[in-house]
This record gives sequence, C-alpha cells and structure tokens, in this order.
Amino acid sequence: MKSLIVIDYTNDFVAPDGALTCKEPGQAIEGRIGELIRDFLAEGDFVVMAVDAHKEQDPYHPETGLYPPHNIIGTSGRNLYGSIQGIYEEFEDTIYWMDKTRYSAFQGTDLALQLRARGISEIHLVGVCTDICVLHTAIEGFYHGFRVVIHEDAVASFNPVGHEWALGHFQHQLGMAVVKK
Repeated sequence: MKSLIVIDYTNDFVAPDGALTCKEPGQAIEGRIGELIRDFLAEGDFVVMAVDAHKEQDPYHPETGLYPPHNIIGTSGRNLYGSIQGIYEEFEDTIYWMDKTRYSAFQGTDLALQLRARGISEIHLVGVCTDICVLHTAIEGFYHGFRVVIHEDAVASFNPVGHEWALGHFQHQLGMAVVKK
C-alpha cells in the first residue's frame, strides 16, 4: 500500500499575499497536486493533509524568529490553497487531516502509526517547501523505513537554489525516487 502526503499546501505558503509564500512556483503545482489526490483516492490509497499549525508569537517554538508569523491556528492562512481546499471538503471523510508543529510531518505526530496501521510501506510527498518541510519529512520517512517518492512536478519552494539542491539530495544521497508525470 502507498500514501500521498500533501505538505503545507496552504494560503500562507502559496497565495500571492501569503505570510511566507512560494508565490508562482507554489501556485503552478496546484493542478498536479489535485490530480494526484484524486488518483490516490480513486485507488483506495491513504491521503494525508499535513498542515503546519502555529500559535501566534509562541516564544517556545523554534521557528519563531526565523520566519514571519505563518499558519496561525484560526486564521485563513491555514486554509488549503485554491482548489485543494475544495477537494479536501469533498473528501473530508476520507482524507486524513493532521496538524504538525515542526518541519517534519512525522515529528510529534501520529503519522508513522497511521501509516503502519494501514500496512503502508511507500509514501509519496508533494507540497511546499521542497527544501524545508518536504525535505525533513522525506528524511524522517527514510529513517522510519518507508520507501519515499518525491513528485518533482508537485513540490515547490520560495528558494530556487534550495529546491534544486533538495531534489538532488533526495535522489543521490538518500536513494529516493524523484518522479514527474
């Protein structure tokens, strides 16, 4: 079995006026992410929305001070971007929503337990940012023993150099599959 994990595809990370937005690179992958969600659901696979969740001005969070406030609980910045919000609402009973408070979707969450309970051995990652949350989720998934697949045409970053570096790192240092449609 396999799972699709959609990482941080929210207004704050993707919308033109988002607090920490990838802008056009993030917006350009919307259609592909939607297509992958629908394909995985049609095949009966487990789809996860791993969504960054922050408290405003949390003095104990390691990202406070590194980035402007983003994905604040209770704000529209945490809504999924564009058509992905509608897809989630359509399949809300099937898609697993998971708040995360660190870069990795595994850190401090029940993601590994949810995947293991379903007999999943392969995870497919899409979303933003390639060189931050996608990277850390991929590495931790690798250490949990999952086969990790990165969809190059469905990840983006606000840092083009970091994006390209991460894609190479996935493939050459971690032996992950980096695929395109």
